[in-house]
Amino acid sequence: MKSLLTTLAVTAAFAGPAMAGSLAYPAADPVVPAPVVTYVAPSGDWTGAYGGLQLGYGMAKATGNLDGNGPIGGITFGYDYDFGQFVMGAAIDYDAADIDIGNGSTIDSIARLKLRAGYDLGQTLVYMTAGGARAETSNLGSDDGWLVGLGFERRLTDSLSVGSELNYHKFDNFNSSGLELEATTVQVKAIFRF
Repeated sequence: MKSLLTTLAVTAAFAGPAMAGSLAYPAADPVVPAPVVTYVAPSGDWTGAYGGLQLGYGMAKATGNLDGNGPIGGITFGYDYDFGQFVMGAAIDYDAADIDIGNGSTIDSIARLKLRAGYDLGQTLVYMTAGGARAETSNLGSDDGWLVGLGFERRLTDSLSVGSELNYHKFDNFNSSGLELEATTVQVKAIFRF
């Protein structure tokens, strides 16, 4: 009897796994890795055309103790070429303005045709600018002058950047009036690259 019980116990021990279908371990569910989110830095190449909006403030003074300040804002279009570490380009700006310079005169607009040369820091461009400017006033007419300035631009994506620019403008003998006019503008910009 004892031998019959031992035989039944051994048979039952080996029969259990056989009833499950196999002696092999069941296959594990596949592990699906979590998606990896990677940040792709914008391109550091500044070559190409661009257009944008700019908004800021202007301060002006003229001979005869005339001076004033006011808002300025408009559009910019240009093209840059990236030579590696250096960037060269040209731009056209047009700004509407409301800079009161006294005696009932205001600067109504400033247009610029300028060159810019800068240093490529990857996602940031620092540059100098110089060129010609044209100012329109409420009652003194318009005149051509020159400008010099400094600026920077920072890429947020391949097609969008933000920046700021400071320009000094000089108009000698404004519209043959004998008036010497100086204007300084500082603006922030949103630039869209094509």
